[in-house]
Amino acid sequence: MTNNNIYFVANWKMNGHLSLIKRLKNVVILSNNKKYKKIKIIYCPPFTLISKLFDKIKKSKIIVGSQDCSYEDNYGPFTGDVSPKLIKEIGAKYVILGHSERRLKGDTNKIINRKIHAALKQKLKIILCIGETLNDRKKNKTFSVLKKQLLLCLKKINNIDNIIFAYEPIWSIGTGVIPLNNILEHDISKIIKFIKSKFKNQKPKIIYGGSVNPENIVKLKHIKNINGFLVGGASLYENKFVDIIKKTTI
Repeated sequence: MTNNNIYFVANWKMNGHLSLIKRLKNVVILSNNKKYKKIKIIYCPPFTLISKLFDKIKKSKIIVGSQDCSYEDNYGPFTGDVSPKLIKEIGAKYVILGHSERRLKGDTNKIINRKIHAALKQKLKIILCIGETLNDRKKNKTFSVLKKQLLLCLKKINNIDNIIFAYEPIWSIGTGVIPLNNILEHDISKIIKFIKSKFKNQKPKIIYGGSVNPENIVKLKHIKNINGFLVGGASLYENKFVDIIKKTTI
């Protein structure tokens, strides 16, 4: 871990209901605790729950984000789309883009790039997901895949201050299988080096995602040069999410 702010992003995916939001008392308390002043907690629920989430966490330091956005940045005749402008107006600060589950639905690197430009235009901050398949890994193509994703997703982006990079090996998401720390450190160091070569004098923020839970966080927190974690299934359970945060800071 780095000595900078530590990000904990809760990605609820297509899960969640009103009763789940009512159970965030302990996360709210933790977010206001001065002991955890370097902790940045970002909840990304489905669009339908964002307003209700704000009602619950308005007296906390919890930040709200969305799980995706349209590349149409304003209003318009785009049935079913949710633009960055609409997301910004509801009060969200972040948007997850490039998640492998969205890529499987058809989001290419080019589409993700358009979404990034649209979101940055509306002053939203980005959590950009990158990751390789198990087949890529076996063929030693991990970095070439990650490099291509970064190059195309960041095309004509001049500043990365408002982008957090989430490295999520696709084969680790939801499987319970996580890479060894030395492998993660090697891959993350190459990601950082490449981003720095593209964006001079900027310090990329890197978080790890992929089957993060209260048990493996004890090991994962020792990964060098990362700024936090993107948490999927475990973030649906308040006590598990709090446990992950507390164990990271011990």
